[in-house]
Amino acid sequence: MAKQQKTAWFCNNCGTESPKWVGRCPGCGEWNTMIEEKLPAGGSKSKRATFDPSRKSLPKPISQVETVSETRIHMPSEELNRVLGGGLVAGSIVLIGGEPGIGKSTLVLQNILSIRGKRILYVSGEESTSQLKMRADRIGRLSDNCYIVCDTSLENILGHAESLNPEIMVVDSIQTIASDSIESSAGSVSQVRECAAQLLRFAKSTGTPVLLIGHINKEGSIAGPKVLEHIVDAVLQFEGDRHYMYRILRSIKNRFGSTSELGIYEMVQRGLREVTNPSELLVSQSGEGVLSGTAIGVTLEGVRPFLIETQALVSTAAYGTPQRSVTGFDAKRMNMLLAVLEKRVGFKLTQKDVFLNIAGGLKVNDPALDLSVICAILSSNVDMAIARDVCMSGEVGLTGEIRPITRIEQRILEAEKLGFSNILVPRHNLKGFDTSKLKIQITEVAKVEEAFRALFA
Repeated sequence: MAKQQKTAWFCNNCGTESPKWVGRCPGCGEWNTMIEEKLPAGGSKSKRATFDPSRKSLPKPISQVETVSETRIHMPSEELNRVLGGGLVAGSIVLIGGEPGIGKSTLVLQNILSIRGKRILYVSGEESTSQLKMRADRIGRLSDNCYIVCDTSLENILGHAESLNPEIMVVDSIQTIASDSIESSAGSVSQVRECAAQLLRFAKSTGTPVLLIGHINKEGSIAGPKVLEHIVDAVLQFEGDRHYMYRILRSIKNRFGSTSELGIYEMVQRGLREVTNPSELLVSQSGEGVLSGTAIGVTLEGVRPFLIETQALVSTAAYGTPQRSVTGFDAKRMNMLLAVLEKRVGFKLTQKDVFLNIAGGLKVNDPALDLSVICAILSSNVDMAIARDVCMSGEVGLTGEIRPITRIEQRILEAEKLGFSNILVPRHNLKGFDTSKLKIQITEVAKVEEAFRALFA
């Protein structure tokens, strides 16, 4: 009689193992995250670890540790270099996640095909070699330094890497790779954890940077165990509505750089094009007349300022309950700003529909965009247009005051560079900043009422 296959339950969030199903994970406390998987024939428990005095990794005082500058590989895309913190660090492992069809594989492929003098191994577990060749032809870049292999076995992939000795390695995607030592299917918690750990060991031991492409689940996070994001050195999120032309590359985790940077791309026929000046594309250049309900705000992502168009529509509620619809902005924050307008300024918006949209399909979290949101709503409510050469930046508090914001100098200089003649900023936010040589007029406001009078008086 055949021996029954043993199974165990693993948490999809933290990887905690349990002999039976439990509703709440004993490791991380999350509910309904336990997934049943088959155990290898030898069981799931490994041998007890023993101390080996011959190992070189012995404890030493931190003052005696030598500082070594990391070696970076300069990527062809300046936007990608900015998000990575200055380039791809040798021996690092980077995870790039995003929705299906957003352009993850295109972004990676067009970058590695443009690198000269580097031997690159591209491992695909989803596409055939002919499909990758068709994509490379569409991008219009071919390189003899890029080697392609289609395989889903981790052992075969590491064998190819050992024989080829690449200087950069790409795995597309981590959820399709499986190890023969684990009997569960590809994409399971055990497989993703084991494959990521083996690839990390390969990257650190050989100094080869590894780019992993990952799927996301319906909640928008990287599919697989949460430990996957802990293992890698950097996690990049490629986002944006695929029905729009713009794509945003954000850094969620980066051990070698800032997590505040972002890169902006435009999807075109020949791949992804870098958007070096997003302000010119995110601000409408239409000359058909100025309409009410639009305001230009100066936002900041990392150290990169750009101007963005905020659109609002306020109309009488057609039904009993007024609608609140938001695209690209925090819905709860918009409701707070509407409450401030009603309580502090006196505009009755409880019986009106309010629709808010951030142009370009972007999602913005900068609180300095509050002032442009309020001004767009006021403009639509009174049906009075804001001049197209006026922009604004400021955070709105619950008492109706305009609060100071960070990096005000960069915001003002960006607005001046794009030809705006007037900018509304919080009062007392210009301490130590010389404005005598600026061509743009700066209007300081302390309350929402002052901003309203400055725009519509």
